[in-house]
Amino acid sequence: MTEKSSTNPLTDVTFSSLGLHPKILSGLDHAKFTHCTPIQALALPPSLEGKDVAGQAQTGTGKTAAFLLVIFEQLLKQATDNYGTNPRALVVAPTRELALQIHRDALLLGADTGLKAALAYGGVDYEKQRKILQDGVDILIGTPGRLIDYFKQKVYNLSHIEVAVLDEADRMFDLGFISDIRFLLRRTPAPDKRQALLFSATLSHRVMELAYEHMNSPETLKVEAENITAEHVEQRVFYPANDEKLPLLIGLMRGLGEFHAIVFTNTRAAADKVGRTLNANGISSAVISGRVRQEQRQKLLKRFHDGDIPVLVATDVAARGLHIPDVTHIFNFDLPQDAPDYVHRIGRTARLGARGEAISFACEDSAFYLPEIEAYIGYPIIVDSAEADQMAEITIPPPPKRDKHQRHQGNRRGSGRHNKGHGGRR
Repeated sequence: MTEKSSTNPLTDVTFSSLGLHPKILSGLDHAKFTHCTPIQALALPPSLEGKDVAGQAQTGTGKTAAFLLVIFEQLLKQATDNYGTNPRALVVAPTRELALQIHRDALLLGADTGLKAALAYGGVDYEKQRKILQDGVDILIGTPGRLIDYFKQKVYNLSHIEVAVLDEADRMFDLGFISDIRFLLRRTPAPDKRQALLFSATLSHRVMELAYEHMNSPETLKVEAENITAEHVEQRVFYPANDEKLPLLIGLMRGLGEFHAIVFTNTRAAADKVGRTLNANGISSAVISGRVRQEQRQKLLKRFHDGDIPVLVATDVAARGLHIPDVTHIFNFDLPQDAPDYVHRIGRTARLGARGEAISFACEDSAFYLPEIEAYIGYPIIVDSAEADQMAEITIPPPPKRDKHQRHQGNRRGSGRHNKGHGGRR
């Protein structure tokens, strides 16, 4: 079933009309959720009846709440005497940030259910997570590697799973997690013995192949916007030379007044340089990339989420799964190499009907990605010209000095080509 979305981010379908458990309605009331988004209105009726659903919708349209409500309803209906400490619902996400966001939403919407949700993801205290899972959990949310790690150590088993969820399934393919997903799903009860929900920005052939392999005759539901990008994003592209990008970025930001922006780069080195330059020129920013430790990344994301920092500089590690309200601007400091990543990036703004702006730099290194992006979204992006007063006079900070420990580590990495690494899933 396919439904066209309108400019209204909510439908006439109320959560109170769906027969949800009173404890769930209480959580929705606290969160001030009254009406369904299009994907929720489409997916909740069949999934609340116990049917498997494969749902497609753009990012920021309420997919997380859709599957969480189904999990809550199913678990509250069933007795729990025979489960011990093992999870009854499994939610698999492709990134740590998305897993954290799902967990936060579960705590908010499920506050009155009495159900315990816990996380399993890499980059943070290994033994602390392990202890939480050993103590017992109803809803297990995590990334594939850490989930499999604990499973193989028999910290929990998956034989009692009643609802299994794959979120951002297309991203699982992009990140090479499909063999891990199959490993996990094959350890859950057979498809006709548990419910499965799959949500994705696209239901490609490979995603549907996965669905039919591990789901029980899923209903395919799609909410398609008139445009592949969010409707309320104003998009512009500049053509700066490489050495003009930082002066133009800072000049544009200085002309905005109050703003809450994400700047995307293609590399960690570029993200670090942009972040340092913004801070050196009086624009407070935080940088998240694969180089930033997970605990520090969470702290920075919270500060940006709370509005303490106006600018977040990120590689594509943050392009999916983050629900940060009131992001006013997206800057593509580098155009992404893959057209779908452009859509995911600018989808961080104009969420749930809000308005936003996406400004891209088609520079000497990335301008040749633009035709593919425009072909993918189906229309040309408006070209803008930088005026002289938009090019700010800026201070370029020196590169950060590496301490002795970092230099030693770098030398070890550089001389260790004959040593095989022993990186695990942690």
